Amino acid sequence: MPLGILEYRKLEHVPGTSPLSEVGRADAEVSGVDSNLLKHDPTGTTVLVPQPSDSPNDPYNWPRWKKEMFTVAIAYGCGCVGAVGPLLTSAFVPLAEQFNVPLSRFTLGVNGSLIAAIAVGSIIFNTLAVKIGKRPVYLVTSVGLFVTCFWAAEAKSFGSLAAARAIQGLCMAPMEALVPASIADIWFVHERGYRNAIFNLGVLGGINLASPIAGAIIQYSSQRICLHAMGGAFVLQTILTWLFMPESAYHRVGTLNIDSGSHNVEVEGAAEKGGFEHNDQAAAAATGNQAAGDNGANEEPITWAKEMLPYSGYWDKVSFWRTLLQPFCMIASPIVLWATLLFTTCISWLVLISISLSQIFSAPPYNFSVSAVGATNVSSFVATLLATAIAGPAIDGLVKVMSRKNGGTFEPEFRLPIMVTYLLFTATGFFAWGEALYKQDAWAIPVIVCMGLINFGVQLGTTGVVAYVADCHRPQAAEAFALMNFVKNLFAFGMTFYANDWIAVQGVRNCFFVIGGITVAVVLTTIPMYIYGKRARGFTAKHRLVKWIIE
Repeated sequence: MPLGILEYRKLEHVPGTSPLSEVGRADAEVSGVDSNLLKHDPTGTTVLVPQPSDSPNDPYNWPRWKKEMFTVAIAYGCGCVGAVGPLLTSAFVPLAEQFNVPLSRFTLGVNGSLIAAIAVGSIIFNTLAVKIGKRPVYLVTSVGLFVTCFWAAEAKSFGSLAAARAIQGLCMAPMEALVPASIADIWFVHERGYRNAIFNLGVLGGINLASPIAGAIIQYSSQRICLHAMGGAFVLQTILTWLFMPESAYHRVGTLNIDSGSHNVEVEGAAEKGGFEHNDQAAAAATGNQAAGDNGANEEPITWAKEMLPYSGYWDKVSFWRTLLQPFCMIASPIVLWATLLFTTCISWLVLISISLSQIFSAPPYNFSVSAVGATNVSSFVATLLATAIAGPAIDGLVKVMSRKNGGTFEPEFRLPIMVTYLLFTATGFFAWGEALYKQDAWAIPVIVCMGLINFGVQLGTTGVVAYVADCHRPQAAEAFALMNFVKNLFAFGMTFYANDWIAVQGVRNCFFVIGGITVAVVLTTIPMYIYGKRARGFTAKHRLVKWIIE
């Protein structure tokens, strides 16, 4: 029982478990692999998981500056995508009057259509990304984002605005659903926690900064200027995507697989034939202490000019329709099922707050202007920024410490103790938010204290959930996150039908006390997931739960 995690002994190796350090590793001889064959980080103390090939084109072998610029481009793109969703929320009340539609209908048309489209886009663009790679998907949707911003800016009717937002939602999907898989494409296990925090900072930071900036622009100018400026930001995102986000999908063949197989050591690409794990058939097999065949050492480096092409030539053999179904098969994994529950509640409650801010603070006793309503999100951004700053030592650092205490072996469940912060800060924040607004406390208490607590916990909690899924289901990470985003956005879309009316009828205290209670109940499921998570991974792998449906 490694640190309270129950073992699963019906497989030689449980996918996700891997050596992070060789210190005290008891299975070094059992696996039959000479430790000298395992590649390490520059310090020589941490085993690289996954094991990279010898190819200079393998994204795991990219130079550090290239990986970091990829991450910067992701962070900026996610920030823009996070911003465009709630861009108009601080002005929903006056804009609904301007377009002469009820507030609930305006919310449904402007935000509801966008959220529903993100859900659909998560599945469609995941399918395309698996088939042809992620780069062309990122590029095409980046162009779609700035085009729809300019369209929405010039919309003369409510129907035209809603249509622009729906297409915009489709184009937002890749930056929500594919980015965690892209991070897993280029960063090793011991580096992913912080980079996933950067991804969350981009999305949540964009959400939180959009309202204060957009609110001021809308109040002193118009929503047209605001949307044109957003379109300009997406033009820059398209340029960054073109220059710094080359194709990260890679057919890795012949390398030692020490983390995602059902044996202590497998050869990457040899286990699957249908392309489900995004690999070709292996050209060689590893036996004894011999290296695993040709693993890319003889590949010619891809030139910069070729790397800048919109399509790299990547192609997965699996059929389009099978790929389309794969995300839904991931629900058979208890890990993905649990993560979907946590991820949905983490993010959807923030959406509910976002679409209700204008309703709450435009009314007495606060009587905020449009720009003041938007400025309420500044504290959320500061809290998210602080959480990101400690994400490295809090998530990746904790993983390293627990792995050392576990004899050098990493378990994905070591990501889960960070969920304590979600319980302590976010759940407390929801209860305090409802109480403060009910008592009509000074604006600083709900805005600075409560929203700060909520967003601090959400940033660390969602980062832990995302990293956990990527570690448990590395080969199927794209499918898992596509499903999670699909369910999350469907739930958020449903909220647009009743959120404003729920608050109006039940009151803010009853509404957010219910949300706080749900949050506590959901996060407490982390305890059995930590204890039984390894058994769930083993059972899923042994019985091929996420594969047999489509094979």
